[in-house]
Amino acid sequence: MAINPSYKKSVDDAINNPKLSKALHLFGDAYLIARENAYRGLDFDAMRQELAGIKDEVRVRRKELLEEFIKNAEAAGSKVFIAKDVKEANDYVVNLAKKKGAKLIAKSKSMVSEESHLNKALEAENIRASETDLGEWIVQLAGQRPSHMVMPAIHMFKEDVAELFGKEVGRKLDPEIKTLVDVARERLRQEYFDADIGLTGANFLIANTGGIGLVTNEGNARLCATMPDTHVVFAGIHKLVRNMEDAIKATRLLPRNATGQLLTSYVTWIRGTVPSDGKPKEQHIVLIDGGREKLYESKACRDALRCIQCGACANVCPVYQTVGGHVFGSIYISAIGIILTAFYEGLDKAKEITRACIGCRSCTAVCPSNIDLEEIILHLRNEVTKEYGMGLIKNVAFKAVMKNRGLFHSMVRAASKLQRPVTHEGRAHSEKRIIRHLPMHFMDRDFTEWRDLPSVAETSFRDMYKDIKQEVTNPKYKVGFFVGCGADFVYPEVGTSLIKVLNALDVEVVFPQKQNCCGIPALYSGDTGTGVDLAKQNVEAFTEHNLDYVLSICPTCTMGVKRDFCERLADDPEWSPKAEALAAKTMDASAFLENVLGASQKLGEAHELGEITYHDSCHLKRGNNVHKEPRALLSASGFEIKEMKNSDRCCGFGGTYSFLSHPQISKQITHDKVEAIKGANVKTVAMDCPGCMIMLKGAMGKANPNIRCAHTVELMAEALDNK
Repeated sequence: MAINPSYKKSVDDAINNPKLSKALHLFGDAYLIARENAYRGLDFDAMRQELAGIKDEVRVRRKELLEEFIKNAEAAGSKVFIAKDVKEANDYVVNLAKKKGAKLIAKSKSMVSEESHLNKALEAENIRASETDLGEWIVQLAGQRPSHMVMPAIHMFKEDVAELFGKEVGRKLDPEIKTLVDVARERLRQEYFDADIGLTGANFLIANTGGIGLVTNEGNARLCATMPDTHVVFAGIHKLVRNMEDAIKATRLLPRNATGQLLTSYVTWIRGTVPSDGKPKEQHIVLIDGGREKLYESKACRDALRCIQCGACANVCPVYQTVGGHVFGSIYISAIGIILTAFYEGLDKAKEITRACIGCRSCTAVCPSNIDLEEIILHLRNEVTKEYGMGLIKNVAFKAVMKNRGLFHSMVRAASKLQRPVTHEGRAHSEKRIIRHLPMHFMDRDFTEWRDLPSVAETSFRDMYKDIKQEVTNPKYKVGFFVGCGADFVYPEVGTSLIKVLNALDVEVVFPQKQNCCGIPALYSGDTGTGVDLAKQNVEAFTEHNLDYVLSICPTCTMGVKRDFCERLADDPEWSPKAEALAAKTMDASAFLENVLGASQKLGEAHELGEITYHDSCHLKRGNNVHKEPRALLSASGFEIKEMKNSDRCCGFGGTYSFLSHPQISKQITHDKVEAIKGANVKTVAMDCPGCMIMLKGAMGKANPNIRCAHTVELMAEALDNK
């Protein structure tokens, strides 16, 4: 599936706006520190598992709880309307406004009103909607939509806002925060008094009271709810919670995860009609389905409705930080936005942003509702592929070549010979040949302008293995080695290093020759069929051997075996038990070395080998929960680790993402990582992923070839040689 030209242009425009990326990076860096401080002393994983359980029970009991909410809300004097779609919701508010002769509606932040395009519906009937949230007012004046669910105008600098406000008030304004806030306060305050209707969203719909909860920082929601004679609550049906206790538990997570605050400035609980100077008061609660029930019914995607809309998935997303929410999203942005767009607006609207996810799992790691966002996005990508196709290159590579192990490996061997005319001598620290420049035909794909490409190894690991002599007389363990394509065909020296280290610790290594690609490139492109075929090939290859453990030096392959093989073969009674058995004994090599062998305690006295820095591979840390182990092994080998800034931020590889689908986004993400490595002021950066090695060796080759990129087991093997 080719990228839509207009979408590609929006990506290019965002990348060519350095102020946008700067604004998002400044917030993203500050957010990580604030969030860490906010959760200090708390068990985040326990808290989010509890919240996930609460939301799951709401899903199961949603019809019962909705009835309970309606009954209790109406008993408190509220009028409740269930809208099957956003048009019905808009029509209700428009008709209510007409009935009351309303000309002005004062609004606090409501993402569902953005979803329904309520302001346009009101404008069409000559009813003015005034956004009173500061960020929402800014984007309303700018004629834009929010670029973030919590901070709508995060993409703008104070200078931009000063120019915007200056046009509104008719005078030049200094770009000072206090000045701008004072202008907003002066202009917006009167709106509460003049408004005929006040409209708010709702963070919580509390079933056992019929009340709502609002979590805000500006106080405008309270004013919108209390000052006008009529209060409209505009919310999705998924905001239900069972009781106040559940809402309070969510409130402990929401501000910490959204902005790094312990608590927002205002937490407001409203039940029924709030008195207004003794005058009659009305509260109308408009609850919107708009695709939510369909999402609840989707077994693969329903966890998305656990979302409490903290926006953290955007705060940590490297793609969002590169192109912003106006590109990486529709109404809802970033990872959760991909899913909600697919269900609320349709798969066609979501197809480009579904492919724009790089799969780094940063969103999943910080989600307060324990949603595996990446897994749901992969499911949607499969649906997009079914509907719109995958593209000729991927179709041929995955379906015709990769599934045929003999053909695949023969073609790789041929490539190692045919590549010679475009390869060059390696740069510093490398005897391997590299590809510095490709013919001009490829330059529009951004292949080698900013990075070197690795050459295919002259001899693959699988061809080397038969000549490796292992002198382990009394092995403690016999382990299988799942090599992965990167180490097999590009960096076979990583595989030989692993065998050297394991043999030194009395472990025998078996290499099943029938193993093939783990299938993750196909799965991440939406080709589940090829993924299933490759899973079966690999399960069969390793099941033939009596192994204590199966190790991989590629964390993506490890995830593939432990997660994807099991999930893709779950419904197959013949293959599922075999896949589960293989997954149970599979682990990352560094985790095995440290957690099973205790290698850092057994390596003995090591020479001091100097300072290095360490890059946490996305799927190692966030997919396999391995990050302390490589550092312990490297330290025990004689290296002093000097941490780089944001060591666990994505390197920009993402497999085919950086070559076929989004090389321009990948380039920017990689640039951030290169700057972090250079900032550590060391000569070596260690990592535990051949994919990261491809990306960072290539980028550093152009940026600073004197900085070496090496796998942890390579450095460990060299340390053994130095003893």
